[in-house]
Amino acid sequence: MSAHDLGPDIDEALVRRLLAGQFPQWADLALSQVIPAGTDNALYRLGDHLTVRLPARLAAAIQAERDQRWLPWLAPKLPLTIPAPIGAGVPAEGYPWAWSVCPWLPGEDAATASTLDLNEAAATLARFLVRLQSVDASSGPAAGPMNHSRGVPLSLLDERVRRDLEFLGKEIDRPAVLAIWRDALAAPSYEGPGSWVHGDLHPGNLLTRDGRIVGVLDFGLLGVGDPACDLLVAWSLLDASGRAVFQDVLRPDAASWSRGRGWAVFNAVIALAFYLESDTHLCRIGRNTLAELTSN
Repeated sequence: MSAHDLGPDIDEALVRRLLAGQFPQWADLALSQVIPAGTDNALYRLGDHLTVRLPARLAAAIQAERDQRWLPWLAPKLPLTIPAPIGAGVPAEGYPWAWSVCPWLPGEDAATASTLDLNEAAATLARFLVRLQSVDASSGPAAGPMNHSRGVPLSLLDERVRRDLEFLGKEIDRPAVLAIWRDALAAPSYEGPGSWVHGDLHPGNLLTRDGRIVGVLDFGLLGVGDPACDLLVAWSLLDASGRAVFQDVLRPDAASWSRGRGWAVFNAVIALAFYLESDTHLCRIGRNTLAELTSN
C-alpha cells in the first residue's frame, strides 16, 4: 500500500454527517468536492464562503490540529491572507482525526494564473517572509518528522535526496542538480534561533487575484527551523529578475541563499520521485524549479 492510500474513505455523505453533528449552522449549505485537492487533505467547498478540510492520510493526520492551534494566531501578524480555521472539528462518524472549517479564499493559484508580475510577486513574498520570520517562534512546533522535516539541517536529508536522484536517473540533469545539492550541504549551517517556516512555498500554494499574490495556502508543513527552507520559492516561482528583487528585499546572507538552493533541490526532487506517475501538475512545478536552479 502506498502513502497515497493510508486514510479513511471520505465522501460527501461523511462530510454532511460531520457538519450536522458539530456545526449545524452550516450543515444545510451547498457542498461540493474541490478537485484537485492535493495529496494530504480532502477539500469540500461549503456554501459561498467556507471550505471543509479533512486530512486524507495518516501522514497528514496532525495537520488540522496544528492549523487550528497556530494559524488563527499567525494570521493577524502576516501581510497576506492565510486559511486560518474558523471551526475546529473533532473525530466522529468513523472519521478518526481532527478536521477544520476554513474561509474559502477566492482566486487562482500562481501555477495556473493567467497573469502574474513576477517582480511584484518577488517583493510581496519577500515581505511576507520578513514578517513571518519576525514572529516569536519560541513555543512553536520544532521542525522534524511531524512537518516532513522542513527546516531541519540539510545534512539529515542527504540520503533521501541521493536516493531520489538515483531513482530519477535521466529524468533530470542529475550531475548539475547534485552539484547544487553538494554546495548547499557545504554551506555553513544555520545557528540562529528557529524561525517559523511554511515549508512548501511553491506556486500551487500561492493565491493570486488580478495578477498579484494575495494569499499563502496550505500550512500543512508549518514548523520552526531554518528559515532558508522557505527561500525555495525563489526557484519554484521566480525567474532571474524576480530572484534579484527577492534578494534585494529579503537580504539573505550567502550561506542562507546556498541552503535555500538546497531546499529547492530537495522539494523538487522528492516531488518528482513521489509523483512521477501520478501528478503531472506537481511534477511540472518540480521540473521548472530544477530548470531555474540549473540555468544560472
